[in-house]
Amino acid sequence: MKPLTTYQNFYFVGIGGIGMSALARYFNASGKKVLGYDKMPTKLTEALQSEGIDIVFEDVINEKINGLTLENTLVIFTPAIKKLEILSHFNAQNFDILKRAKVLGMITEKTKSIAIAGTHGKTTTSSLVAHLCKEANLPFSCFLGGIAENFKSNFFFNGDEISVVEADEYDRSFLTLSPDWAVITSTDADHLDIYGDNATIQKGFQDFADLVPSEQQLFVRKGIDIGRDAKTYAVNEVADFYSDNIQEKGDKISFDFHHGEKKIPGFLWEIPGIHNVENATAAIALLNSFGVDFETLKSGIASFKGIKRRYTKHQFTSGKIYIDDYAHHPTELNAVIGSIKTFYPEKKLLVVFQPHLFSRTRDFADGFAESLAKADQLILLDIYPARELPESFDGITSDWLSEKIELKNKEVSTLTDAFDKIKEKDFDVLLTVGAGNIDTLYDGIVEWLSENE
Repeated sequence: MKPLTTYQNFYFVGIGGIGMSALARYFNASGKKVLGYDKMPTKLTEALQSEGIDIVFEDVINEKINGLTLENTLVIFTPAIKKLEILSHFNAQNFDILKRAKVLGMITEKTKSIAIAGTHGKTTTSSLVAHLCKEANLPFSCFLGGIAENFKSNFFFNGDEISVVEADEYDRSFLTLSPDWAVITSTDADHLDIYGDNATIQKGFQDFADLVPSEQQLFVRKGIDIGRDAKTYAVNEVADFYSDNIQEKGDKISFDFHHGEKKIPGFLWEIPGIHNVENATAAIALLNSFGVDFETLKSGIASFKGIKRRYTKHQFTSGKIYIDDYAHHPTELNAVIGSIKTFYPEKKLLVVFQPHLFSRTRDFADGFAESLAKADQLILLDIYPARELPESFDGITSDWLSEKIELKNKEVSTLTDAFDKIKEKDFDVLLTVGAGNIDTLYDGIVEWLSENE
């Protein structure tokens, strides 16, 4: 395969995806011509267009595609994309075509790469690592799986000596990377449609860990067996690196960080949840080992604003609280609902949840039922199919899942009807949660709650 520097044009098939758009922004920032296709406009595609990237939303061969030449064009696609005329055209004309993960892997080969892996926590941790790199003014680029509030983007460019990447386990994509440093936050069962069983997932993470050249540069949450020596991190228990003394201080969280006999007290930040202190512990451990001093790390932790749709919170003068979150696995739901119950134990919680994928709903139905039963009221939306076909999962519906949830105040709804149903409910805290298109409710809910302050 030719080096990426030999191409002048980059065409992205599925450019609106969170991972694809970060790559598109990278090549655009590098002065290349970037074009792409996606099936529909979104806020993200609008942002890309405002940055000068040419995007179409019809699967047709237009003049700009016909104007691309084999010699200087690389076509990049995502496995989530099904058969398209555009992709068929590029194949028929023998264009160079690569998966997104392969291209990201080629970038990490040429940089000092920091990769963050895990079935949960990788977006927050990778975004925090990137933010700390910026605070330390390191020459880095980052490729994130969410919109970092500090960057207002899933990509940031401050040089190309270091790459900070979110190492996605889906489709075994993270095995194409060349990580010099890495964090593994969690290895819970997920993506069983790809891996088949939990043992195969564990093997995938072990294979990823084996890519890291030194145990001093691999950071693994304590309790995970990664099949090799690594540095461990934890919260409220002793590890190579750990945090404890977690306290609420108004709307902020304080904690102390430990490395061996060294204690650095008084880290302060505004991201709630013990699981997020765990993510911070991993980021601090890695960056300090990388050479960043604790004074810079403290300042960076204090100024970190989090990730869009990762516990995005609004508090209104009426007393109502609205939280929006991306959680789409029982472990993630337990974390976000647990945080809400910890901080607001007396408040009535309404959860609006959109299951993501029929296969995930089927494989983790009992876990979802247990997590969602912790709500006071539940509106369960129809399953978001993403890449899956409903007819392949006969009987797997939100009504089927609802029957498993031991909760009196529950109902199933379409996304279209959900906003009206929310308005009818008596709640103190509203949580909208899921990885599909439930985020389309967000602006309307914020506006409605603002008007009723």
